[in-house]
Amino acid sequence: MSQSLIHPRIQDAGVGLRSQHYASILANLPSVPWFEVLSDNYLDDYGPPLQKLEVIRQHYPVVMHGVGLSIGSSDPLNKDYLNRIKALAERIDPAWISDHICWTSHNHRYSHELLPLPYTEAVINHIVARIQTVQDCLKRPLLLENISSYLRFNLSEMSEPEFINSIATRSGCGILLDINNIYVNSHNHGFKAEDYVQAIQVKAVKQFHLAGYEKTAHLLVDTHGAAIFPEVWQLYQLALNRFGPIPTCIEWDNHVPDWGSLLAETHKAQAMLDAIVKAEALCN
Repeated sequence: MSQSLIHPRIQDAGVGLRSQHYASILANLPSVPWFEVLSDNYLDDYGPPLQKLEVIRQHYPVVMHGVGLSIGSSDPLNKDYLNRIKALAERIDPAWISDHICWTSHNHRYSHELLPLPYTEAVINHIVARIQTVQDCLKRPLLLENISSYLRFNLSEMSEPEFINSIATRSGCGILLDINNIYVNSHNHGFKAEDYVQAIQVKAVKQFHLAGYEKTAHLLVDTHGAAIFPEVWQLYQLALNRFGPIPTCIEWDNHVPDWGSLLAETHKAQAMLDAIVKAEALCN
């Protein structure tokens, strides 16, 4: 399925669609190449948010990004959730659907956190089988994202990049590479973020995320509540050098700024993407 992940209208630096910006977007139809939609906010088949999304969708291509798939859980896949995701996709026709490499449920009780997994062959086999079920149901390309984490399992058998690479290779799903999460985890777990980027296989990466974090006494916390830090911009440049001009989404979920401030972050990413495109053209 990975070949169909290339989409001609999802390019450049897009924006995470948030309700605080509906009015500005609908009034001005700004020059934004695409929006990323938080799937879980639109699963009801009625109401103002979905109505606004449908109007915005008339003007912009979209991708869907969810948090409720719980692909790593030992619970059975939630078929009702999958069917609602499928119905939304049929309604707004996203280029692809994404979620996270994590678990969020146990015994059908859901956490508000994206929880980490041990990096083992058994977990890989479990996830790959579930990805096949999900892709068969949705009949659309699926991307999975690396999460931020604040603990690691002693029983892990491999590094996180090896774990993610194996899932992508065996399942055919794509990777949504979150640059901020890599940097946060490198601080929290004591590895080099640059080594992580270099270890991820190039052909599987189909989208980037950029976001801000919060500093605590001992940890960095992935809050999506601040401007992107310089260190994350530097890591993004390294990722662009390795993977090329991959479509990039700016995420900002807490302390959401005005539309102009968010767009300024998008313009930074776009300038870096344009520079990579220009450099590749000169090389060719």
